[in-house]
Amino acid sequence: MEPSPTLSLDAASSVEPLRILMASSEAHPLIKTGGLADVAASLPAALRDLGHDARLILPAYPLAARQLCEPKQLCDLKLPGCRTNVRILEGRHPDHDLPVYLVDAPEHFSREGNPYTDLSGRDWGDNAERFLLFSRVVALVAQGLPAIGWHPDVLHANDWQTGLAPALIRDQPGHPATVFTIHNLAYQGLFDRATFDRLGLPPSLWSLSGLEFHQRMSFIKGGIVFSDRVNTVSPTYAMEVRTARFGCGMDGLLRQIGGRFSGILNGVDYRIWDPKTDPFILQSYDRETFGLKAENKLELQREFALPRSEDAFVLGYIGRLVEQKGVDLILAILPILLQDPRIQMVIQAAGERPTEQALLAIAAAHPRQVGVLIEYDEARAHRIEAGCDSFLMPSRFEPCGLNQIYSLRYGSPPIAHRTGGLCDTVVHVTPETLAEGTATGFLFDDPRPEALLNAVQQALQLFRADPPAWRRLATTGMLQDFSWEASARQYLELYSEAMADRTMSERPIHTGAALA
Repeated sequence: MEPSPTLSLDAASSVEPLRILMASSEAHPLIKTGGLADVAASLPAALRDLGHDARLILPAYPLAARQLCEPKQLCDLKLPGCRTNVRILEGRHPDHDLPVYLVDAPEHFSREGNPYTDLSGRDWGDNAERFLLFSRVVALVAQGLPAIGWHPDVLHANDWQTGLAPALIRDQPGHPATVFTIHNLAYQGLFDRATFDRLGLPPSLWSLSGLEFHQRMSFIKGGIVFSDRVNTVSPTYAMEVRTARFGCGMDGLLRQIGGRFSGILNGVDYRIWDPKTDPFILQSYDRETFGLKAENKLELQREFALPRSEDAFVLGYIGRLVEQKGVDLILAILPILLQDPRIQMVIQAAGERPTEQALLAIAAAHPRQVGVLIEYDEARAHRIEAGCDSFLMPSRFEPCGLNQIYSLRYGSPPIAHRTGGLCDTVVHVTPETLAEGTATGFLFDDPRPEALLNAVQQALQLFRADPPAWRRLATTGMLQDFSWEASARQYLELYSEAMADRTMSERPIHTGAALA
């Protein structure tokens, strides 16, 4: 098969279409625990809109298999470590014109609920085996399975669950260029030496130049070391993870790979996240009809059993209850904020049990001001974005973040820690940025309760003292364009670089003696 030509960033019609295999452990709405799922569905859809042949592969979790459109079995595979054959299912994504392959290995993936943890929240004890098997199948599909009849130019792997795929194809002739995206470096797929030995991986991979990481095996290191190009999901986070503070022990490696590492800001799918067309909210609106947003606020208050009042300042939060997300900062300042009876807080979240219990206790003590639901519901997430006045994102670090971008489009100015993708997408309110018409939200510099409280008080002051200025702030955010097209074009450039590197590495090297 002839390699695809090098790609430029001209109009999509001016380049030969690329074949791209997107490998992910989750994709919305098939299965979702976080932003990776949104990216894994939206990016290949955007690439297809630009004229490229992008396809998605993920495990056949029961929920994913139930939602796959027009499913059919392509083939059976016999793989090491699997007692039964693995089926490859093909279908279409329920929301996009996107081909999807599901890896059907019931022993590994036929589990309801969270794809990574059991009902108690503990990691599945066989996660290493599960995602090694997934990576093996990804590697086979990337090299071109006869039953599929399709050979990608680029394998685009995402996060630790796919990190072994680039390692497994590294020595295979004619393998595609490889790109690996880090969505959150804090999750690395770390396992002990005994697990490495049990998996039967090539012994050569246990080395400092392979998977070994401080006497443990690291799946994510496989993706970093063995891919032609590596990126993360915002320019600022790409700089941060090269430092000891944010690098989770990988900062030296990421500095070492130099120009092979970059940051591309995630996009969002405005076909799904737009208050003008959102089917999940009570009242549609846009920047010209911003006043109609108040109807969604009243409906949100009703849904969370709070007193309905347009004068209340409603703060929203959606997310995982883990240390990274800074929910402890919210817990620390709520007793102070709630001294003001016109402040309300709505929270949809799940995670660490003590944090869940603390939030529920505050809601029980302040039933007229705090509403908490310990779960995730996609439709309700849309209603929170549309109904809150301002959205809290106090994350200690945030590779990209999507909720702050959703909040901008829904006219709910975010209050966020100045880190990662948050400072790449939010312009802080100052007298100057307000006057220039560029301000879109509120940023604070230190992940401390006092700093978050100061930012919330700044927002509250503007909301109450100058409603016209608040409306300008909110509608400026609604004007921002973080759609996937620009990000997809940057990924096409990254694929082009990876393909050029692959072509160069495959050229024979002739010495003077050989030519004599």
